[in-house]
Amino acid sequence: MQQRKRAKAPSMVDVAHAAGVGLVTVSRVLNDPDVVSEDTRRRVQEAIDQLGYRRNDLARALKSGRSTTIGVVIAGSEVFELSSILRGVDGAAQAAGYWVSLASRQHGAITRLSELVDRLADQAVEGVAIIADHPLEPALVERMAARLPITVVRSGDLDLPSVSSVEIDQRVGARLATQHLLDHGHRRVVHLTGRLDAFDAQARQSGWEETMREAGLPVQQLEGDFTAASGYRLTQEVLGWAQRPTALFVGNDLMAFGVLAALAEAGVDVPGQMSVVGFDDMSGSDFLVPALTTVRQDFVTLGRTSIESLVRLIRGQQTQHHLIPPTLMVRASSGPVPAGA
Repeated sequence: MQQRKRAKAPSMVDVAHAAGVGLVTVSRVLNDPDVVSEDTRRRVQEAIDQLGYRRNDLARALKSGRSTTIGVVIAGSEVFELSSILRGVDGAAQAAGYWVSLASRQHGAITRLSELVDRLADQAVEGVAIIADHPLEPALVERMAARLPITVVRSGDLDLPSVSSVEIDQRVGARLATQHLLDHGHRRVVHLTGRLDAFDAQARQSGWEETMREAGLPVQQLEGDFTAASGYRLTQEVLGWAQRPTALFVGNDLMAFGVLAALAEAGVDVPGQMSVVGFDDMSGSDFLVPALTTVRQDFVTLGRTSIESLVRLIRGQQTQHHLIPPTLMVRASSGPVPAGA
């Protein structure tokens, strides 16, 4: 039986013949359309559609040294509000004329972050944004940055001259939350932290402690793990103290859900007997009873800024270090210190 030959894919030469233009004109329509007249662009596009022509981006990348693709690595399995971050990433990449190649390092076969970045580099990506749920090792990031432009996102105080970084200012957010409680007269503000091996928890703990010490107040904290169950458990422990706090600054909103449940179960009025402030402004926080005072993080801006910063690096500009300010959302769960407390 005679084997059927595979039809040859249409080329740029075929498009040029069909449109009645030169090969250079087709190239300009594909790569720099603004320099070509509208009528010519229309004829070339009609020929492309009719023939089903598709560019060979790999060959184009090898020839030009540009792939118009950037890599995004999710380093860890607990990156909060990932969908919002990626929405900002995708919008900024499209605006800059880039495609995104997404990869994830969790607990699979690729156990080293550098191996994953190397694989993306082998695919001719022009730069990589690393979105982490924990601090990254500076020496490791520097080695990766020697190969291609790198921007790190949510990875702690990583101040490297060769790498751009983008963070939401967790320390400032914690200071806003704590100062809000102090301004309402609270002097016994206990912090229920998240998991302290995570950068976010460390930064929030630092901001809370700085604000308390500046006010000459004692610092008391209990470590949780960012789950509602840990918030519930730690609140039960606090309620057993001889001298209860009048306010709780909680490591994240999910923990605060557990806190409010434990306080309601114990008959503690919020905020009449104890104020509660969370962190993140999770969806639904404003529909709790009482509505949760919390710190809002702009994750879409975080993702967008990470790509804008990476594109600047790709284009040969200087590294930048961005701290995006959070916003305190004051709601019903916080109020004045109880009378006589």
